[in-house]
Amino acid sequence: MQATPPTDCPLLKVSGVSKSFGHVSVLRDVDFELAAGEAHILAGENGAGKSTLIKILAGVHTDYQGRLAIEGHEVRFRDPSEAVEHGVAVIHQELSLIGPMSIADNLFLGRPQTSCGFVRDGRQRELAREWLRELDIDADPSTPVEALAISTQQRLEIAKALSLDAKILVMDEPTSSLNAHEVEKLFKLIDELRAAGVGIIYISHKMDEIERIADRVTVLRDGRRVASAPASEAPAEKIIEWMVGREVEQQFSATARSPSEPRLEVSEFSVPSPSGPGLAVDAVSLSVRRGEVVGVGGLQGSGASELLLGLFGATAGCRGRVAVDGQPVEVRSPRQAIRQGLALLTADRKTSGLVLPMSITANTTLASLPAFSMAGWLRPRRELVAAERHSEALRLRAASLDMPVGALSGGNQQKVALAKWLETAPRVLLLDEPTRGVDVGAKREIYELIDRWAEAGMAILLISTEMPELLALSDRIVVLHRGRIITTLDRAEASAETVLAAAMGSEALTPTAAIDA
Repeated sequence: MQATPPTDCPLLKVSGVSKSFGHVSVLRDVDFELAAGEAHILAGENGAGKSTLIKILAGVHTDYQGRLAIEGHEVRFRDPSEAVEHGVAVIHQELSLIGPMSIADNLFLGRPQTSCGFVRDGRQRELAREWLRELDIDADPSTPVEALAISTQQRLEIAKALSLDAKILVMDEPTSSLNAHEVEKLFKLIDELRAAGVGIIYISHKMDEIERIADRVTVLRDGRRVASAPASEAPAEKIIEWMVGREVEQQFSATARSPSEPRLEVSEFSVPSPSGPGLAVDAVSLSVRRGEVVGVGGLQGSGASELLLGLFGATAGCRGRVAVDGQPVEVRSPRQAIRQGLALLTADRKTSGLVLPMSITANTTLASLPAFSMAGWLRPRRELVAAERHSEALRLRAASLDMPVGALSGGNQQKVALAKWLETAPRVLLLDEPTRGVDVGAKREIYELIDRWAEAGMAILLISTEMPELLALSDRIVVLHRGRIITTLDRAEASAETVLAAAMGSEALTPTAAIDA
């Protein structure tokens, strides 16, 4: 019989945990504590060791040094199911849902509701409806997950974790695909969980989120714990300094640019809805000049992501006219788009074409293989030179370019996805949430790169749900509402208020009206 732990015993205690992959040490003697009813922020740059620590807690990595204890009892999970049995649930940054399966089947995957050996589909749908209501998800439990928007899938991941009735809940960038309303609803749910005694480990690179929910902050850097303090003693500038080891200027101002002639021209462009009849994008016309960054603003369901997918030839049935450098182009597939000088970084790295078991080098050249082959044979040395060039330019943090991309942190995977498209030498770069899951230091690096690419004459169409990012990077902002352009604001006219007012469909705003809104 186990002894009852003392009342002041932490809910979770991590002591001296170290973990290596081959000769590369990713965690070094890390200590961490979580109290019941506490929201504990785990911060650090991409590659700092956060994901590895979380995978140890989740039972994914079992070969580590050090000890874990839950409510005073030492544990060592042999697999993820054992972690779940001990009350640990993890919402990973990368979605783990199975697209063709229904919402209900995804929620109860691995733990079906059964009777006499038969799955109780009706009971699963009934329970699923309760969790869908809890997270304000308007969908039928029988709906295939692949038919849902990415933001809805993200909330479904949260519902899946909550349905485990966990006492330790780990959230890795849970708001990366949520709009402001959905984020606030999540925070209210977190408050309720804390009041019920659930301990929450929350990973985020967004300082406003940290300020909103944190009770305590712990920072990892290069695999070591460098600081842990109550939130009241950890202002944003101090957290950033702990993360990067130096003071970082948080504000970014794009270079004053002088765009020239139009590079991308889109006329009366329409994209079918991926989830049913109707149009996701309805007769949109816009242009992006050489050396210009045009932002695309809009709330969830505005059609922004669908617009970029349509322009890249990833959606069948699009109508309208597209021209690049004054020449009409036919884009019926991504292959055609690449040949015409277009490249697309999607919000979901999995659909950006990364092959996670393949190396960094192989992923970097994946979209431009003809340039690295002769008579049908690849030239590995040329591939390596290209990968090294992009790795240096993007400041990729990896022990080796032979590493599988799946072993990298989310932010570094994003950099590899960028490298892959840059290697195609695009004239038009379509960016959908380019800094999703990227830490504050790497985020600024990507801002500087976007600025540099625009200065070099590239035309960039940018989607970002982070308003300061959209405002800082864009020369103009096109605002979509329900698939239509409501207004176009130049840099002097654009503000968080005017963009949001237009995104909410405030009386078909003109730029002048937007300023008064």
